[in-house]
Amino acid sequence: MRRDTFLKSLAALAATGALPLHALAAPNVKMLIPANPGGGWDITGRALGKALMDSKAADTVSFDNKGGAAGALGLAQFVNGSKNDANALMVMGAVMLGGIITGKPPVNLSQATPIARLISEYNVFVLPANSPFKTMADVVAQLKKDPGSVKWGGGSRGATEHIAAAMIASRVGVDPSKINYVAFRGGGEATAAILGGNVTIGGSGMSEFAPYIADGKMRAIGVTSEQRLPGVNVPTLKEQGIDVVIGNWRGVYGAPGLTAPQRKALTDMVLAAVKSASWQESVKKNDWTPAVLTGPEFDKFVDDEFASLRAIMAKSGMV
Repeated sequence: MRRDTFLKSLAALAATGALPLHALAAPNVKMLIPANPGGGWDITGRALGKALMDSKAADTVSFDNKGGAAGALGLAQFVNGSKNDANALMVMGAVMLGGIITGKPPVNLSQATPIARLISEYNVFVLPANSPFKTMADVVAQLKKDPGSVKWGGGSRGATEHIAAAMIASRVGVDPSKINYVAFRGGGEATAAILGGNVTIGGSGMSEFAPYIADGKMRAIGVTSEQRLPGVNVPTLKEQGIDVVIGNWRGVYGAPGLTAPQRKALTDMVLAAVKSASWQESVKKNDWTPAVLTGPEFDKFVDDEFASLRAIMAKSGMV
């Protein structure tokens, strides 16, 4: 049998499940990260890429950062440029859903193929080290006095930290439409603005700010979790009398037009990666909560999240 015929036979058997994934050579994965370097999506995507290679699920992983519009620019590039590509992945999550709700981009997430939810992460609000404010109570007092004077820095409009800021305002009796939210294209830009004192208060995932909190360059004043995070001595908003709890999850989608066997193969690759020691190390290092979900359950979860976020944002005056 000719070599090319043999390889085609192997591919056909693998696609039908007759051969396990490892019977074929590991693929070269292309990872689209719809954000600038340095943010939560970037950290997640690169950690997953390393895990894919360390677990031998992928031979190589290349990364392409395309930030802007809460991931909508990257989503458009992914949808238009990777159709039927069984080795393409795009990082996404709650932020992208919020951005789609507020921005109404011409492309839709439903055009791509759901693969897996990976992790969940709560937001932390921080102050620059030299801020005249010391606590969330100080920020709230100023917010009540003059809402526009408090600059909230974070990710794109519709990001979970944006939603949380609007919810905080609403809970303390301030019109959420009056908050002064400064959106940045990526976590790196937001971090620089906070460190430079260009915003009053910043919000993002704990993994992005943890190094700066640890070395004293940022002061953490509240987390959006139900209870204090393990090993992180930062009070929740709830225990400070502000009834706000909101999580930020991240996952991956595949290209448009994948067949059922291709979707399963890509899902199996991701599941192999998240079982690796490399991925477990990243979860621990970044204070992530494992939240793996695949298949129809993930499809339903995304639909439910769209509905839930839309309701929260409408109630908070954001849409």
